[in-house]
Amino acid sequence: MGTTIKIGVSFSETKYPNFPAWILGGNEVVEVVELFWDQQNREDLDRCDGLLLTGGVDIDPFFFAPEVTNYPNQPESWNRIRDQFEIDLFKRALSLKMPVLGICRGLQLINVALGGSLIADLEASGRNNHRNMGGIDFIHRVNLENSTLLKRICDVEGGLANSAHHQAIGQVAEALQVNCYSADGIIEGIEWKDQRDCSPLIAIQWHPERIENKEINPLSQNIRGWFLEQAIKFKL
Repeated sequence: MGTTIKIGVSFSETKYPNFPAWILGGNEVVEVVELFWDQQNREDLDRCDGLLLTGGVDIDPFFFAPEVTNYPNQPESWNRIRDQFEIDLFKRALSLKMPVLGICRGLQLINVALGGSLIADLEASGRNNHRNMGGIDFIHRVNLENSTLLKRICDVEGGLANSAHHQAIGQVAEALQVNCYSADGIIEGIEWKDQRDCSPLIAIQWHPERIENKEINPLSQNIRGWFLEQAIKFKL
Protein backbone atom coordinates (compact mmCIF):
# COMPACT_ATOMS: atom_id res chain seq x y z
CA MET A 1 0.00 0.00 0.00
CA GLY A 2 1.38 3.37 -0.91
CA THR A 3 -1.04 5.74 0.76
CA THR A 4 -2.24 6.20 4.33
CA ILE A 5 -5.80 5.11 4.89
CA LYS A 6 -7.94 5.86 7.92
CA ILE A 7 -10.33 3.29 9.34
CA GLY A 8 -13.05 4.39 11.74
CA VAL A 9 -13.49 1.78 14.48
CA SER A 10 -16.50 1.91 16.79
CA PHE A 11 -15.54 1.62 20.45
CA SER A 12 -16.69 -1.46 22.34
CA GLU A 13 -16.81 -2.07 26.09
CA THR A 14 -15.56 -5.63 25.58
CA LYS A 15 -12.22 -6.78 24.13
CA TYR A 16 -11.94 -3.59 22.11
CA PRO A 17 -8.11 -3.56 21.68
CA ASN A 18 -8.30 -6.66 19.49
CA PHE A 19 -10.11 -4.76 16.74
CA PRO A 20 -7.68 -1.89 16.06
CA ALA A 21 -4.73 -4.25 16.52
CA TRP A 22 -6.14 -6.56 13.85
CA ILE A 23 -7.01 -3.85 11.36
CA LEU A 24 -3.60 -2.19 11.83
CA GLY A 25 -1.77 -5.50 11.51
CA GLY A 26 1.60 -3.79 11.87
CA ASN A 27 0.95 -1.85 8.67
CA GLU A 28 2.27 1.68 9.03
CA VAL A 29 0.04 3.08 6.30
CA VAL A 30 -3.17 2.21 8.17
CA GLU A 31 -4.43 4.64 10.81
CA VAL A 32 -7.27 3.94 13.24
CA VAL A 33 -9.78 6.66 14.06
CA GLU A 34 -11.66 5.69 17.22
CA LEU A 35 -15.37 6.47 17.22
CA PHE A 36 -16.72 6.80 20.77
CA TRP A 37 -20.43 6.61 21.54
CA ASP A 38 -19.87 8.50 24.80
CA GLN A 39 -18.15 11.35 22.95
CA GLN A 40 -20.60 11.31 20.03
CA ASN A 41 -17.76 12.11 17.60
CA ARG A 42 -19.76 11.22 14.49
CA GLU A 43 -18.03 13.92 12.47
CA ASP A 44 -14.73 12.03 12.68
CA LEU A 45 -16.15 9.43 10.31
CA ASP A 46 -16.02 12.00 7.52
CA ARG A 47 -12.22 11.89 7.53
CA CYS A 48 -12.16 8.09 7.29
CA ASP A 49 -11.91 5.72 4.36
CA GLY A 50 -13.74 2.79 5.95
CA LEU A 51 -15.99 1.91 8.89
CA LEU A 52 -15.48 -1.12 11.14
CA LEU A 53 -18.43 -1.92 13.41
CA THR A 54 -17.22 -4.02 16.32
CA GLY A 55 -18.61 -6.56 18.78
CA GLY A 56 -20.03 -5.99 22.25
CA VAL A 57 -23.21 -5.96 24.30
CA ASP A 58 -26.61 -6.96 22.85
CA ILE A 59 -28.46 -4.37 20.79
CA ASP A 60 -31.41 -2.93 22.71
CA PRO A 61 -34.59 -4.76 21.57
CA PHE A 62 -36.14 -1.29 21.21
CA PHE A 63 -34.60 -1.22 17.73
CA PHE A 64 -35.99 -4.52 16.42
CA ALA A 65 -38.59 -5.98 18.83
CA PRO A 66 -39.80 -3.45 21.46
CA GLU A 67 -42.14 -6.04 22.95
CA VAL A 68 -39.14 -8.16 24.03
CA THR A 69 -38.22 -7.13 27.57
CA ASN A 70 -36.83 -10.30 29.11
CA TYR A 71 -34.83 -13.15 27.60
CA PRO A 72 -32.08 -15.58 28.68
CA ASN A 73 -28.49 -14.31 28.77
CA GLN A 74 -29.52 -10.70 28.31
CA PRO A 75 -27.09 -8.08 29.65
CA GLU A 76 -27.61 -6.27 32.94
CA SER A 77 -28.34 -3.21 30.83
CA TRP A 78 -28.37 -2.28 27.16
CA ASN A 79 -26.64 0.74 25.67
CA ARG A 80 -29.21 2.44 23.48
CA ILE A 81 -26.93 5.46 23.09
CA ARG A 82 -24.24 3.29 21.52
CA ASP A 83 -26.81 1.55 19.33
CA GLN A 84 -28.13 4.81 17.91
CA PHE A 85 -24.62 6.24 17.52
CA GLU A 86 -23.52 3.24 15.46
CA ILE A 87 -26.71 3.20 13.40
CA ASP A 88 -26.01 6.86 12.59
CA LEU A 89 -22.41 6.01 11.66
CA PHE A 90 -23.57 3.18 9.42
CA LYS A 91 -26.13 5.32 7.63
CA ARG A 92 -23.57 8.09 7.15
CA ALA A 93 -21.13 5.57 5.68
CA LEU A 94 -23.82 4.40 3.27
CA SER A 95 -24.52 7.96 2.19
CA LEU A 96 -20.81 8.39 1.41
CA LYS A 97 -20.55 4.93 -0.22
CA MET A 98 -17.79 4.20 2.27
CA PRO A 99 -16.66 0.56 2.78
CA VAL A 100 -18.21 -1.10 5.83
CA LEU A 101 -17.14 -4.22 7.73
CA GLY A 102 -19.32 -5.58 10.55
CA ILE A 103 -18.10 -8.12 13.10
CA CYS A 104 -20.42 -10.05 15.46
CA ARG A 105 -22.57 -7.30 17.02
CA GLY A 106 -21.63 -5.22 13.98
CA LEU A 107 -23.34 -7.76 11.71
CA GLN A 108 -26.44 -7.69 13.90
CA LEU A 109 -26.50 -3.89 13.97
CA ILE A 110 -26.30 -3.68 10.17
CA ASN A 111 -29.22 -6.07 9.79
CA VAL A 112 -31.30 -4.18 12.36
CA ALA A 113 -30.44 -0.78 10.87
CA LEU A 114 -31.74 -1.98 7.51
CA GLY A 115 -35.00 -3.33 8.95
CA GLY A 116 -34.12 -6.93 9.84
CA SER A 117 -34.60 -8.69 13.16
CA LEU A 118 -32.65 -10.79 15.65
CA ILE A 119 -33.21 -14.04 17.52
CA ALA A 120 -33.09 -12.89 21.16
CA ASP A 121 -31.42 -16.09 22.42
CA LEU A 122 -30.36 -19.08 20.33
CA GLU A 123 -30.83 -21.77 22.97
CA ALA A 124 -34.19 -20.39 24.09
CA SER A 125 -35.35 -20.64 20.47
CA GLY A 126 -34.31 -24.29 20.26
CA ARG A 127 -31.00 -23.75 18.49
CA ASN A 128 -27.48 -24.69 19.54
CA ASN A 129 -25.35 -22.56 21.85
CA HIS A 130 -22.75 -20.38 20.09
CA ARG A 131 -21.61 -18.54 23.22
CA ASN A 132 -18.13 -18.01 24.56
CA MET A 133 -17.90 -20.33 27.58
CA GLY A 134 -15.33 -19.78 30.32
CA GLY A 135 -13.50 -17.25 28.17
CA ILE A 136 -13.18 -19.70 25.26
CA ASP A 137 -14.86 -19.05 21.92
CA PHE A 138 -17.20 -21.69 20.50
CA ILE A 139 -15.50 -23.29 17.48
CA HIS A 140 -17.67 -24.53 14.62
CA ARG A 141 -17.68 -24.92 10.88
CA VAL A 142 -19.05 -22.28 8.54
CA ASN A 143 -20.04 -22.91 4.92
CA LEU A 144 -19.76 -20.07 2.42
CA GLU A 145 -22.56 -19.67 -0.10
CA ASN A 146 -21.71 -19.93 -3.79
CA SER A 147 -21.84 -16.84 -6.00
CA THR A 148 -21.37 -14.44 -3.08
CA LEU A 149 -18.84 -11.70 -2.53
CA LEU A 150 -17.65 -13.39 0.67
CA LYS A 151 -16.95 -16.62 -1.23
CA ARG A 152 -14.90 -14.72 -3.81
CA ILE A 153 -12.99 -12.88 -1.09
CA CYS A 154 -12.12 -15.92 1.02
CA ASP A 155 -11.77 -18.36 -1.90
CA VAL A 156 -12.67 -21.35 0.28
CA GLU A 157 -15.73 -23.57 0.63
CA GLY A 158 -15.73 -23.03 4.40
CA GLY A 159 -13.68 -23.55 7.52
CA LEU A 160 -13.63 -23.40 11.29
CA ALA A 161 -14.79 -20.13 12.82
CA ASN A 162 -14.91 -18.82 16.38
CA SER A 163 -18.18 -17.58 17.86
CA ALA A 164 -19.04 -15.71 21.05
CA HIS A 165 -22.70 -14.83 20.56
CA HIS A 166 -26.02 -15.95 21.97
CA GLN A 167 -28.09 -13.95 19.50
CA ALA A 168 -28.23 -14.18 15.72
CA ILE A 169 -30.02 -12.79 12.69
CA GLY A 170 -33.68 -13.79 12.52
CA GLN A 171 -35.33 -12.02 9.58
CA VAL A 172 -32.75 -10.84 7.06
CA ALA A 173 -33.21 -7.23 5.95
CA GLU A 174 -34.74 -6.97 2.47
CA ALA A 175 -31.64 -5.39 0.93
CA LEU A 176 -29.32 -8.13 2.20
CA GLN A 177 -28.56 -11.75 1.42
CA VAL A 178 -26.92 -14.48 3.46
CA ASN A 179 -23.40 -15.36 2.35
CA CYS A 180 -22.50 -17.89 5.05
CA TYR A 181 -24.17 -20.34 7.44
CA SER A 182 -22.86 -22.34 10.35
CA ALA A 183 -23.04 -26.12 10.02
CA ASP A 184 -26.11 -26.04 12.29
CA GLY A 185 -27.92 -23.47 10.17
CA ILE A 186 -27.22 -20.15 11.94
CA ILE A 187 -26.68 -17.14 9.68
CA GLU A 188 -22.98 -16.27 9.88
CA GLY A 189 -22.59 -13.61 7.21
CA ILE A 190 -24.48 -11.04 5.14
CA GLU A 191 -23.87 -8.76 2.19
CA TRP A 192 -25.89 -6.74 -0.32
CA LYS A 193 -28.25 -8.57 -2.67
CA ASP A 194 -27.39 -5.97 -5.29
CA GLN A 195 -23.93 -4.50 -4.84
CA ARG A 196 -24.22 -1.91 -7.59
CA ASP A 197 -23.92 1.72 -6.53
CA CYS A 198 -23.62 0.77 -2.82
CA SER A 199 -21.02 0.96 -0.10
CA PRO A 200 -18.78 -2.12 -0.28
CA LEU A 201 -20.13 -4.19 2.61
CA ILE A 202 -19.37 -7.48 4.34
CA ALA A 203 -20.57 -8.52 7.78
CA ILE A 204 -19.69 -11.73 9.63
CA GLN A 205 -20.80 -13.25 12.92
CA TRP A 206 -17.42 -14.74 13.92
CA HIS A 207 -14.34 -12.92 15.26
CA PRO A 208 -11.58 -12.64 12.63
CA GLU A 209 -9.62 -10.36 14.95
CA ARG A 210 -8.88 -13.25 17.31
CA ILE A 211 -9.45 -16.39 15.24
CA GLU A 212 -6.72 -19.05 15.27
CA ASN A 213 -3.91 -18.36 12.77
CA LYS A 214 -5.53 -15.05 11.85
CA GLU A 215 -2.42 -13.90 9.95
CA ILE A 216 -2.95 -16.63 7.33
CA ASN A 217 -6.53 -17.80 7.86
CA PRO A 218 -8.65 -16.75 4.84
CA LEU A 219 -11.64 -16.26 7.16
CA SER A 220 -9.64 -13.42 8.72
CA GLN A 221 -6.80 -12.22 6.53
CA ASN A 222 -8.67 -12.24 3.21
CA ILE A 223 -11.53 -10.26 4.74
CA ARG A 224 -9.13 -7.72 6.25
CA GLY A 225 -7.26 -7.44 2.95
CA TRP A 226 -10.47 -6.88 0.98
CA PHE A 227 -11.67 -4.22 3.41
CA LEU A 228 -8.40 -2.28 3.26
CA GLU A 229 -8.34 -2.53 -0.55
CA GLN A 230 -11.83 -1.06 -0.66
CA ALA A 231 -10.73 1.73 1.69
CA ILE A 232 -7.87 2.59 -0.68
CA LYS A 233 -10.28 2.73 -3.62
CA PHE A 234 -12.62 4.94 -1.60
CA LYS A 235 -9.79 7.32 -0.72
CA LEU A 236 -8.68 7.60 -4.31
